[in-house]
Amino acid sequence: MTATKDTFFKPEKVSPQDKAATTDSVARSLIEAEAVAREKKTEALKALRLQREAIEAENAPAPKKRAVKKAAVKRG
Repeated sequence: MTATKDTFFKPEKVSPQDKAATTDSVARSLIEAEAVAREKKTEALKALRLQREAIEAENAPAPKKRAVKKAAVKRG
């Protein structure tokens, strides 16, 4: 048997159901991978935000107490 283009690269007929199943499985795996990556990123950002808030709360000065002004009494 000689190696020709027709023997190695002969395209096979693929049924529409097989094409649809392949497309569906690839799309679902991509969506799942994106969801996992998004959740991982969200967890990392949440951890960083909580860490930053803890540091800010630690370094924040105590709130200043306001002096209470007495209301002026009108005499009349």
